[in-house]
Amino acid sequence: MSHFPAATETLGTLHTAPLAPLLTRLFAQAEENSPRNAEALADLSDDELERQMRSKTGYIDFYTRLKDFPLAVSPETGQLLYMLARSMRAQNVVEFGTSFGVSTLHLAAALRDNGGGRLISCEFEPSKIERAQRNLSEARLLDLVELRAGDALQTLSADLPAAIDLVLLDGAKALYPEILALLEDRLRPGAFVVADNADHSPAYLARVRSSNAGYMSIPVGADVELSMRLG
Repeated sequence: MSHFPAATETLGTLHTAPLAPLLTRLFAQAEENSPRNAEALADLSDDELERQMRSKTGYIDFYTRLKDFPLAVSPETGQLLYMLARSMRAQNVVEFGTSFGVSTLHLAAALRDNGGGRLISCEFEPSKIERAQRNLSEARLLDLVELRAGDALQTLSADLPAAIDLVLLDGAKALYPEILALLEDRLRPGAFVVADNADHSPAYLARVRSSNAGYMSIPVGADVELSMRLG
């Protein structure tokens, strides 16, 4: 008699309970609670909003305004993260900007389906760390994730894997070049760097798209810059 694998074996962690229904709920909440039309940003003009998003000094105050908002990646970006991590059999992943943990869940699911690994994720807002921890616990993925609370310029400056397979940049956009610089020496050849909303960080785009920077880099959709470390 032929053996057909069970649905959970075929679909993997991302598409089965407990993670799949949790993500459905979290994406619905993120859509309902977008900060774009919220009172948290109502006093900012479009120009001022863009200025604050690009600021290297005011990002803590700006993101503190948004501490109650998920600021989640899109479902498509979440699936891209999972696919990249799975296809390269990633074991060591670093995430800048945990928020409520939506992207963290996708990356941790890939590590689970790869057979294990370590995901270091950092977030300066304590209440978001707590939310992410609860979501990871509900998804039974918390054992794969090290949540670091505080400014990533400090929390990602030490105790990193010798070789990093995948990086997600989804925190303060102005810090993308500085965060990349902290991790760059540990990126293995072929490592991917995914930068969400990278158009708000022109300096970052100029760096990874430079012909002598050591990356191959392309935009993916409207929101993501996907870069591969060469060497």
